Amino acid sequence: MALGKRKPVQQPLFVTMTDLNLRSHPYYDTVNKVLAAHHFDSYVEQLCVPFYSHEGRPGLAPGIYFRCLMVGYFEGIDSERGIDWRCNDSLSLKLFLGIACDKPAPDHSTISRTRRLIDLETHQQVFRYVLKVLANHDLIQGKTVGIDSTTLEANAAMRSIVRRDTGEGYQQFLERLAKESGIQTPTREDLVKIDKERKNKASNDDWKSPKDPDAKITKMKDGTTHLAHKAEHAVDMGENAHGAILAINICDAIVGDTATLVDTVVAATENLRAVKDDGRVADKIDDDFMSESVLDKGYHSKQTVLDLAEMGVRSYASEPRRKRQDWEGDLDARDAVYANRRRIKSERGRRLLRSRGEKLERSFAHCYETGGLRRLYLRGRENVAKRALIHAGGFNLGLLLRVSYGLRKPRSGSKATFALIFALVCRLRTFGALLRTIGTLGRPFTTQYQPSAVALAA
Repeated sequence: MALGKRKPVQQPLFVTMTDLNLRSHPYYDTVNKVLAAHHFDSYVEQLCVPFYSHEGRPGLAPGIYFRCLMVGYFEGIDSERGIDWRCNDSLSLKLFLGIACDKPAPDHSTISRTRRLIDLETHQQVFRYVLKVLANHDLIQGKTVGIDSTTLEANAAMRSIVRRDTGEGYQQFLERLAKESGIQTPTREDLVKIDKERKNKASNDDWKSPKDPDAKITKMKDGTTHLAHKAEHAVDMGENAHGAILAINICDAIVGDTATLVDTVVAATENLRAVKDDGRVADKIDDDFMSESVLDKGYHSKQTVLDLAEMGVRSYASEPRRKRQDWEGDLDARDAVYANRRRIKSERGRRLLRSRGEKLERSFAHCYETGGLRRLYLRGRENVAKRALIHAGGFNLGLLLRVSYGLRKPRSGSKATFALIFALVCRLRTFGALLRTIGTLGRPFTTQYQPSAVALAA
């Protein structure tokens, strides 16, 4: 066979549909069937009528816009530019979006413009609509809800922070301190020494990001310091629940969990009430929805447990080790804390707390690790909340397809195959070692035990 050489390719002027080999992806085809069965496109078009005008350039259809953001979750794409590139590169994704193969998919500026056009409340309505789709498939119980939070790295660099009082950058601030201390021409070593001796160097009271004022200086899970936002999830955690996200709250990264819990509980309650008020799926939700909450020890405090008790929510909050507390004049809080302590020590309480890793932490892994949203490419808390809501809606749709249809995310097939092959190789290696061990059982020992020099010396 002769050696082949790469030659310049002349692209054809005309291409037939047969030559394109146009095929829909089974996963996206099923997603479209589910959305079509629940009249998704007509619903979002009616919902977004106030945001469109008869003048100006042609707008992006709401059904296509929300599907583009779902592609970000399904494909693990973090930026709208990446969604633009992926949709224009894939014919199967164009079929999913409902775009002709000879037409371009929406570019990133159109997606961004549409996101700014449609308000946050409409994105919340679309998220609730997806919850109704899950309720129609008996995938939501809503009685026991787990709540936890994580940090998302903001689209702003630490080197860009400025002083709130003077507007100085970090380098300018250090140079001013050096000159005030008597060093007229400070070197880099001088600035490092001055910076090392200061306390509260990265205080949010003194510094802010001019690019994203909503982002706060925060210590991340890996110990590094970044400008960040906080995402708080409310997840369905009943005995036979599948872990659907019931609410997502994007809030200030430096505000403690005890301060943001009530807002997340209220958001989850409103979403479940909206599902319950829909006559088509009213019988799919328990009447005592949002009656239990599962929390880690970061949420435990006297006031938090008391607030939940007053809201009629039984808490299962892990209790940190504390000194003996004084309950004088605070008997209601004492009763609430003691009741929570009894519940978490019961068999059901321990079982619910153990299931946090399976159902609650899994939503973070899917949305922000494999879903690609741990590092944000949007600025402003409202813009982040819009993207996160539809991202979580994509997670819920993915849960529906996995439970009801047995379909994994498009990018999960190769990973699952690799994991299966790796498990088989490990088992074969273990089996081979076992056979070799069995083969040596009948053989006589060829060497005798010889004590080492160390043993002899001892």
